[in-house]
Amino acid sequence: MPATKTDPIRPAILEDTSAEAVEMKPILTELLPQLLAKTYGTKLNELPAYQAIRAQDPAYQSRLVLALVPAINRVTRDDNYQLRWGLAEVLTALLRTTLTLTEADYLRMFASYGLDFSKPDEVSLHVYPFPLLLTLSQVAKLAKREPLGEPMLAFLRQLRDLSAGQTGDNLKIHLKIQELLGQAAGDDALPIVVFAENDPLGQALSQFVAGLDRADPRSATWLGLLQLWQKATAGQPTAKLRKELDAATAAIGPDAVREQGRAWLQIVADIPVTEKQHVITYDSGRDYHYSTWDFVTESNATVAKGLIWTLQPLGDPALLQLLTSVAAKCFRKIPGKGPLAAGLGNACLLALSQNGLPGVAALARVRSKIRQTNTQELIARYIAQESEKMGVSPAEIEDMAVPDFGLENGRLVEELSDYSATLTLADGKSDVQWQKAGKPLKSAPTALKATHADELKELKAAQTQAQQTYTAQRDRLDRSFVEERRMPWPWFAQYYFDHGLMSELARRLIWRLHRPDGTFQDALYIDNAWQDAHGQPVPAPDAETQLQLWHPVLATAAEVLAWRALLEKHQLRQPLKQAFREVYLLTPPEERTATYSNRMAAHILKQHQFNSLAKLRGWRYRLLGAYDKGYDSEIASLPLPAHGLTAEYWVSEVYADGEWNDTGIYNYVSTDQVRFTRNDAPVPLPEIPPLAFSEVMRDVDLFVGVASVGNDPQWRDNGGLAQFRNYWESYSFGDLSEVAKSRKLALERLVPRLKIGKVSEIKGNFLVVKGHRHTYKIHLGSGNILMEPNDQYLCIVPDRSSKTMGESAVFLPFEGDAVLSIILSKAALLMDDDKITDTTILRQL
Repeated sequence: MPATKTDPIRPAILEDTSAEAVEMKPILTELLPQLLAKTYGTKLNELPAYQAIRAQDPAYQSRLVLALVPAINRVTRDDNYQLRWGLAEVLTALLRTTLTLTEADYLRMFASYGLDFSKPDEVSLHVYPFPLLLTLSQVAKLAKREPLGEPMLAFLRQLRDLSAGQTGDNLKIHLKIQELLGQAAGDDALPIVVFAENDPLGQALSQFVAGLDRADPRSATWLGLLQLWQKATAGQPTAKLRKELDAATAAIGPDAVREQGRAWLQIVADIPVTEKQHVITYDSGRDYHYSTWDFVTESNATVAKGLIWTLQPLGDPALLQLLTSVAAKCFRKIPGKGPLAAGLGNACLLALSQNGLPGVAALARVRSKIRQTNTQELIARYIAQESEKMGVSPAEIEDMAVPDFGLENGRLVEELSDYSATLTLADGKSDVQWQKAGKPLKSAPTALKATHADELKELKAAQTQAQQTYTAQRDRLDRSFVEERRMPWPWFAQYYFDHGLMSELARRLIWRLHRPDGTFQDALYIDNAWQDAHGQPVPAPDAETQLQLWHPVLATAAEVLAWRALLEKHQLRQPLKQAFREVYLLTPPEERTATYSNRMAAHILKQHQFNSLAKLRGWRYRLLGAYDKGYDSEIASLPLPAHGLTAEYWVSEVYADGEWNDTGIYNYVSTDQVRFTRNDAPVPLPEIPPLAFSEVMRDVDLFVGVASVGNDPQWRDNGGLAQFRNYWESYSFGDLSEVAKSRKLALERLVPRLKIGKVSEIKGNFLVVKGHRHTYKIHLGSGNILMEPNDQYLCIVPDRSSKTMGESAVFLPFEGDAVLSIILSKAALLMDDDKITDTTILRQL
């Protein structure tokens, strides 16, 4: 046995002169060396001394408990953690048995734990290694045998206030104290519940409790419900808790719980997320700066979770929209932390998932706002579970869940008193126009705000939700090409063609009509009739016809050009790129490499931007950081369940001094191969369906086209990475990607129609603009600028908050291209370079 720590400690422990310590000296003398010799794998009940203790009666064990507490405190002073932990283990084990201690004994123990409220500045719930919760459980057993006296009740009230707002084990302590005080008050007394008041939710709940009418029989039920919310520490409510929440709701009244609960949830939605800056100065004089973000305190986030679980069966349109807003807020990404409040957000998603088709619609809306892969997968599982209940596919249930908001052909008219409000959804934008007696008004009439406040609120909510739903469904359709899904005409007619909202999408897209005889025709609904690419009538679909979203890879080049010309002729803007969609076909080098493509390799991407884009397009990706040991590679992957495939885009971290953020995430990644696998085995590229191959390569081209450092006009001048300057030059002014080629085609049509057409022309990969000072070459891929005659680089950073010309100035048959708009705005600026006043630009000119 080691002699270093044991010999000086034993006398210190055994010198206590209290009656219990003197009586227990023999057993402690026997116990101490056994605790010191105890190995990690040895159980306490294997020690002979402990076996002797357990053979004694409860009275003996109770006196030993009183001797152990000061003994542990003495060991703490001598700093022998093994012995301290061993004695605390014995104390913990005995506090799980039946003891015969008195109220005074427990008060003495609490004081020895450090809970002496006569010294308030020294009191803390951190009383390790003493088992405070087990001690309170013993007090609860005592309270069942005899009433607790005022000294104990006064102590418990002080401890309750100290533990308010705590989490984890300290929350359990707080709940146990509330239970004890409630029992002491008697069956007729109201339950006791206390909240942390350091955020708006806690303050509102405390005010509600203080304002309850003690004579109202529902007050006790309300307080009991609020106590239940403090127990919402798990990921989902247990069956017991679910039953208790529902019973309390029924006793209070569902309408009352919904109304009050919605008000509290609105407070959560309205709480601002504030950043606080902190600085730590080390002895070396170096400062470390970091931020924290204030929202709901952890204890009140638990309460809010209980609130959401309670409201789960009470969903109405307003509540579901509020849950959607709170969920989106909770999954907001906080630098260095991750989601703002993932547990609370997950509670919202669970509640939405239990509300049938309206809940599925809400999940679809919120999914587009969430970047975390695991949360997107959770939403997909919830939708799949609901679809399984109804016996339909996940895609079908998403179709069924889309609300129409009362729209007919994208239009809803509401009559309010003498006024008329028209909600329209056109080109993906929802708008409300007001009229009185046929005369247009600039805004909602002030008079209605007093007489029709609820109707105005509902109309505003419908406008917002219609916009959000349209965007979510447009993005869903844009990702669905790869599924090659076919829908029977009756289904398509109900959920797309004749749907008040979805018709705004479906009627502006080209569809492949698969006939029962195995033939097909491609058609677009124009002027109240189905037409082909040449404007010729196509027989309307019948009940046996199946419709598939048309893709240009399915057609010849001549057919694609014909569709583009038809859109131009009818000035029809598609909600997503379809006729003008980029097509990626297998190339000879890819046929030679067989199982991988290097087409998108050797690019340098801003990792966080790449990550965000990948998540938006449904890819799975994990950020690379310094914790990856600097040599691990990561793969961004996209499941393609319709084909039993997984697409992979390989990337590696760019390791350079200081090129990572405060959390160790690398700023840049370099790109490598694109592969397709089935059951983790590579699949030869010629075997990949052309549409799936084209869509995957389009996604990857998007990642490069947006996240490449070559698109950042300031990257080189701000330092960049010296070893990749050549890459920046080659990307900024090199060959055009498929997206840039499509942009070039659009500019060839646009430029002659604009004011800049008088001094601009397309030459190769550039839009060349003749200004008064210089001639400028704007690259059609990156939007970066060179000045003739020496190809001097000109750095102009676009003002993304200002409205650029292009989309509004001239018709585009597809939704706007951000780089295209930037190119046009730069050209408009440079054609009148003699009027430029910006000193940063003038110095370069």
